[in-house]
Amino acid sequence: VTDLPDDLKNGYFLEPAIFTNCNDDMTIVKDEIFGMVMSVLSFSSEEDVLQRANNSELGLAAGVFTKDVQRAHRIIQKLEAGSTWINNYNLVPMQLPWGGYKKSSIGRENGIA
Repeated sequence: VTDLPDDLKNGYFLEPAIFTNCNDDMTIVKDEIFGMVMSVLSFSSEEDVLQRANNSELGLAAGVFTKDVQRAHRIIQKLEAGSTWINNYNLVPMQLPWGGYKKSSIGRENGIA
């Protein structure tokens, strides 16, 4: 990034990264990456994408991007993930508890009881 304001020029910044043509065997697909990274995978059916998405030891969060909001809600209901989003990602009010499924969690944190 070259057009940073003077007060940010000495910092360290990463631009968002979108990886396309990914497959299920790639490390970037299998591991939880904390940062501005999106892996894009194609699928043949809702059943296919659910089986592949849930075939993981991890389940912190998931996002579904689609023009069909009804389809997104069907998919989200069946994903084994702690937090889920439709057509956006990582928007979490601090009042909501945060945690995942499987090896991505030991419970919930944050939130107002």
